[in-house]
Amino acid sequence: MSQPTLLVLYGSQTGTAQDTAHRIVRQAQRRRLQVQVMPLDDYNVSNLISESLVVFVCATTGQGDPPDNMKNFWRFLFRKSLPVGSLSRLDCAVLGLGDSSYPKFNFVAKKLHKRLQHLGASLLLPVGLADEQHDLGSDAVIDLWLTSFWEKAFALYPHLADVIPLSEDEPLPPMYTFHFLEDVTEKVDERQRIPTEQTVHSQSYPFPARLIFNRRVTDLSHFQDVRHIEFDITGSNIEFAAGDVVNMRPCNTKEDVQQFCQLLRLDPEARFILRATGLLCFTRLPQPCTVNYLVENYLDIAAVPRRSFFELLSTFATNELERDKLVEFSSAAGQNELYTYCNRPRRTALEVLVDFPHTTAELNVDYLLDLFPEIQPRSFSIASSLQAHPHRLQILVAVVQYKTKLYKPRRGLCSTWLASLDPAQGEVFVPLWVKKGSLKFPKEKDTPVIMVGPGTGVAPFRSALQERVAEGKTVNILFFGCRSESKDFYFRSEWEEMMERGHLNLFTAFSRDQEEKVYVQHRVRENAQLLWDLIANKSACFYIAGSAKQMPASVGDALKEVFQQEGGLSAEEAEQMFMAMEKTGRLQSETWS
Repeated sequence: MSQPTLLVLYGSQTGTAQDTAHRIVRQAQRRRLQVQVMPLDDYNVSNLISESLVVFVCATTGQGDPPDNMKNFWRFLFRKSLPVGSLSRLDCAVLGLGDSSYPKFNFVAKKLHKRLQHLGASLLLPVGLADEQHDLGSDAVIDLWLTSFWEKAFALYPHLADVIPLSEDEPLPPMYTFHFLEDVTEKVDERQRIPTEQTVHSQSYPFPARLIFNRRVTDLSHFQDVRHIEFDITGSNIEFAAGDVVNMRPCNTKEDVQQFCQLLRLDPEARFILRATGLLCFTRLPQPCTVNYLVENYLDIAAVPRRSFFELLSTFATNELERDKLVEFSSAAGQNELYTYCNRPRRTALEVLVDFPHTTAELNVDYLLDLFPEIQPRSFSIASSLQAHPHRLQILVAVVQYKTKLYKPRRGLCSTWLASLDPAQGEVFVPLWVKKGSLKFPKEKDTPVIMVGPGTGVAPFRSALQERVAEGKTVNILFFGCRSESKDFYFRSEWEEMMERGHLNLFTAFSRDQEEKVYVQHRVRENAQLLWDLIANKSACFYIAGSAKQMPASVGDALKEVFQQEGGLSAEEAEQMFMAMEKTGRLQSETWS
């Protein structure tokens, strides 16, 4: 049997599936196997019928949706016109990356596995269902699944087992080589250029929106800094509806960029061009590019590094103590140690470099793009409607900051970056693009809408309320919860104005303003009669948005209690009604961790 080419295709939203795909590529390269890797939407799916060995690595997003970079592939694969046996020559395997705290755990991987079987493909092993909630993270499943995959591949191609693999401490070739330019006189304009009006704005072509205001909306005495931010999108042709989301990529802080360049002895002003070394690779970096732009806008140096980071770092280590520790962190047996060192205290990649000074000094610049993943876009629910604020887009952002055992507080990269932008100091432009969200609101004028949005979960409902009021849809119920009426009651004056005009019925839960904590689920139970009437007799739609911790499940349980109490349903019937509402889109949720 001839030497197969392994094709690794991935669908990744936050970079984890991409990282896992590249891990499989490295394992294949060490086994001296021909290998290709790319996002699913960059692959010509009609070629799948002639492939011999493929691994699909895919994440699940939102409410069981495929990631953005596999949506076209997904639509093609589920065409009814595809013949049943069309993939009968294909040997493949599916590895899913998910989070069991979400209801549709690894939904995409399960569905893909089933569809490939239906089209006649030979699945080498059961679908891998990695879980971010596992004590050791996704690797607990991935490690075992990959061992099993290679056993199956060797059984299929016995001659692969005879190949002497490259040793683990031997560095593989980098994805790119850096070619530094001697002439530094020519200036490179690396800022986002304002595109023409015809451009459809996307991740590849974001629109540089001017920041208009950036206001703190929590009291200064409140522990949480929450910002109400507005962008000018005039001339962008960007359109959005209630429930849609805006995406943007944050930048690293000036201090982190400076420290990184000092550690690696890099000149921030040095200019370079990149050359790909073999694998099909794509980058959004300008050519030529400065080191400063690369580190500030592209390399995710402030993220908690994945295991693959330590794996690659260990191949550069010549200091015995550092090498032993890095090898331990890279091994399956060392995952508890790695979790304690890195994941639990949320130690950043930059801080790891500081902890391993000898190895950092040995780093080869060509490996920077192998070592550090690209900064991933962040999504925010849009908190305004174009009908109320033409040419404007607003968001509500909680600035993430918390303590771990490390001396420096941990800060969210994007929220901290956004909070630092000050239009009073000069014009600020933020490249952004808009995506359809998972929440869909009824078109019918008379359909009531019930929204439960504690904290920043209220953002999409502000957009919905502005839109609905402008369209004359006035049967709107909002349950809003926060800690204190005087400290974090977002958009209070707007809700009061809507209530005065008869456009809104508002129920609030201020959890810390009395001895016993009161949450939105308590208010849902207290208003059981009203809610049952709206849902059972007036076909109301019910929405939940906010943190994915306990709140969505608690609100769901409260709603089922309403069904039992007011509708006389049994627990089983209430569950069935709840599920039927979910299935028909009358019950929707958008949650984030």
